[in-house]
Amino acid sequence: MAKGYDCLNCPGYCCSYPLIGLTKRDVQRLARHHGLDFGVAREKFTQEAHGRKYVMRRQKDKYFGKICQFFDTTERRCTIYEARPAVCRDYPNEARCGYYDFLQFERTAQEDPDFVAVTNHR
Repeated sequence: MAKGYDCLNCPGYCCSYPLIGLTKRDVQRLARHHGLDFGVAREKFTQEAHGRKYVMRRQKDKYFGKICQFFDTTERRCTIYEARPAVCRDYPNEARCGYYDFLQFERTAQEDPDFVAVTNHR
């Protein structure tokens, strides 16, 4: 089944979620991808938050306030796509992405193909 959205036309909304939870396996994958041992990768890429042992660190973003540290904020693309966490691989867990549908509607209504609907979640 074809996807009902195109991530390449999105400014990275899902990457801006306040909590991008990781598994130990995700951290191991990131460590291998960057040529680091697990402990260094854990320290460099994760933090404990929201009752979870591994949560992705974030960086500043002009549209969403904060976004995944591995998101290129200029090109609006994932820089670790091959090594991305399981939660990213599974997103949006259904055939359609609600934000993408909303974004497409707003771009049409605004007659602006580059319009970005800014959110306030941090």
